Amino acid sequence: LCKRGNLKQALQVLSQEPNPTQRTYELLIFSCTDRHSLSDGVRVHRHLSDDGSNQDPFLATKLIDMYSEMDSVEDARKVFDEIRERTIYVWNALFRALTLAGEGLEVLDLYRQMNLTRVKSDRFTYTFVLKACVASEGLVELLNKGKEIHAHILRHGYETNVHIMTTLVDMYAKFGRVASAAHVFNEMPVRNVVSWSAIVSCYAKNGKPFEALELFLEMMLAKTESFPSPVTMVSVLQACTALAALEQGKLVHGYILRRGLDSILPVINALVTMYGRCGKLEQGQRVFDQMKQRDVVTWNSLISMYGIHGFGNKAIQVFEEMIASGVAPSPISFISVLGACSHAGLVEEGKKLFNSMAKDHGMYPTAEHYACMVDLLGRANRLDEAAKIVADMRIEPGPLVWGALLGSCRIHCNVELAERASRRLFELEPTNAGNYVLLADIYAKNDMHRELKRLKKQLKSRALQKVPGRSWIEVKRKLYSFMSVDEFNPHTEQLHALLFRLSTEMKEKGYVPQTDVVLYDLSDEDKERIVLGHSEKLAVAFGLINTSHGEPIRITKNLRLCEDCHSFTKLISKFAEKEILVRDVNRYHHFQNGVCSCGDYW
Repeated sequence: LCKRGNLKQALQVLSQEPNPTQRTYELLIFSCTDRHSLSDGVRVHRHLSDDGSNQDPFLATKLIDMYSEMDSVEDARKVFDEIRERTIYVWNALFRALTLAGEGLEVLDLYRQMNLTRVKSDRFTYTFVLKACVASEGLVELLNKGKEIHAHILRHGYETNVHIMTTLVDMYAKFGRVASAAHVFNEMPVRNVVSWSAIVSCYAKNGKPFEALELFLEMMLAKTESFPSPVTMVSVLQACTALAALEQGKLVHGYILRRGLDSILPVINALVTMYGRCGKLEQGQRVFDQMKQRDVVTWNSLISMYGIHGFGNKAIQVFEEMIASGVAPSPISFISVLGACSHAGLVEEGKKLFNSMAKDHGMYPTAEHYACMVDLLGRANRLDEAAKIVADMRIEPGPLVWGALLGSCRIHCNVELAERASRRLFELEPTNAGNYVLLADIYAKNDMHRELKRLKKQLKSRALQKVPGRSWIEVKRKLYSFMSVDEFNPHTEQLHALLFRLSTEMKEKGYVPQTDVVLYDLSDEDKERIVLGHSEKLAVAFGLINTSHGEPIRITKNLRLCEDCHSFTKLISKFAEKEILVRDVNRYHHFQNGVCSCGDYW
């Protein structure tokens, strides 16, 4: 009856069965789970309790699994509380149920209680409790619990278990502890495709895309028992996206087609994003058009693609097409389309979209949405309106909102508002040197030397350091990385010589280095030398030497493009007759014939 789906009839027969066996109850529990019928599950549980079978550890485990599948973790906990003989299988079943429900803290508390009994952990226990460390979102202090469990694993000789060690890699990755994850991975005597996927994902999601791609190549050369999973391919595409590594991305696309992964939605969504952020809008649109199935993430990828390239009206058009197709926008849809409006200076359109969130879609703006509006108004030099948005917010303005306001003040040199935003940011993010640097730029541009000196003293006394500029360029399917101060790069001397020659020639044609971005007390000549060594200029020089005529130069920068690099690259594109694409932390800059696609609005 259960196998035929006649659960109601099976339950009627159960009431007439004088001696139900363990197998009887197991079939009924499986059937309740399969039909997702909580009421029938409770009925079977009641029958178990009536004849004492609820004390059977095997059946208790099955009941906990059933309740977990039906998202009824309270009932699962009742089963656990009722049983007197708690085997490791019963403990594991509850650990799994609570972890899936996001109750990581409760799992770790129960794990501590279990360790006080004579029940010994097995390989499943360790994987569940490690996952519990990251199940409770935002609880960074649980990292120490994870480290304790790691020590427990080593003490009990489980360091050779590939499943446990892979979960450990994943746990460290989710806390952003890349070095710890790499150490665990490197010490693993046996690795499988899941282990490789975990470490590639670790690097890709923690701001190390260069290393992620290197590891993926190593993974492809390693003899693993199976092929990379769709999850791995998404991580690899994200790494290509972060580096604007178009040629690498094309190779990955080819691999996806060969392995038949092109029907998996998250993989294709990542492909649309990759092409868009590598500057190939036509290819991104083509992948989108060929998709048989689309979700809101797909549409968001397309909206964002047009937005970062400055095509605000096109992004709005895609947003409207998404709604017309019956796909409801998500909060990220609004972040993407408002960001697009900001890059294109579409103030009124952005305000209309922002107001439609609550009015038409029943969605209350988050800090990210308010930050987009502040950025939109601030870039357009409507700073009073931006400040009013902050003052009228329904929620507490966080670092994102105050950071957007400070960034706008930097563009338009508004000292009063910048100081107000900075005071809040210094309280909210005391270790973020970037906020101090932005305010210092504003002081420098306004010739406020005394304030600048005071701010630099604060930076020094707090031992804060600005994130160093880093740029990547892909040439002949190989990635090269440049740092603003890079003593170890073998190409540096040759590149500096080329940049010096180009700078000298361009000065004769009107180029004036913008040295106000250098905050040190140095001579103008020394300041010029520093701006000439910025990482994106080194990458441009490398591209000029190593690319053929007519081949575009594609560069990714980890920070905002500075004003001097922007004007320098515009002139290079004209005098070297070269198409140069630079993606900074905010948007895409497409330089051609002395003009940038951003229209100097960034």
